[in-house]
Amino acid sequence: MSEDTYRTIAAPVEGLYKEKGSKFISKAYPVRTEEEVKEILQSLKKEYFDARHHCYAYLLGANRATYRANDDGEPNHSAGDPILGQIRSAGLSNVLVVVIRYFGGIKLGVGGLIHANKTATAEALEQAQVVERHETTFLIVEFGYEQMNEIMKVVKDYDLPVRQQDFNVDCRLTVEVRTGLAPQIEALFQKNGRLLEL
Repeated sequence: MSEDTYRTIAAPVEGLYKEKGSKFISKAYPVRTEEEVKEILQSLKKEYFDARHHCYAYLLGANRATYRANDDGEPNHSAGDPILGQIRSAGLSNVLVVVIRYFGGIKLGVGGLIHANKTATAEALEQAQVVERHETTFLIVEFGYEQMNEIMKVVKDYDLPVRQQDFNVDCRLTVEVRTGLAPQIEALFQKNGRLLEL
């Protein structure tokens, strides 16, 4: 795999693990930003407002350098870390897993919690279709109408998804580019236009 390639899940999936009356509902999501993570967590906390804990972990980026594990009130390292460990051992990135716990009245102990969170996460990830994706970045190029053909040729040749376009006095395009190709595309755009800061 190249440096800007990572493996993630194609769509949200769910798993379930039960132990001594406690229910562990695991939900895995493909995510790209920490902002997305926050939105999903907020909506799950609303949906499962009566659950005792919403423990989670996520891992972001092709280099898998951005991550977080949260025990949400469970004993230290009994929930977030086992969830993160499962994401890592599956070789995935850009994934969020939330394990929602309904307490069944019998304490499981730290070992039991680690096992439950690990198993619930594995249950969800086993349901997932794993896909290979490329890390992307956005480029904004501004150009005059006379440069339109050259700029659009680059977009077409590299099959760049256009995320925003604005053809007023000056033309402006926002395109999504594979991170590994960004310097090459930037150079081509700069021949006929100017790049703007995101």
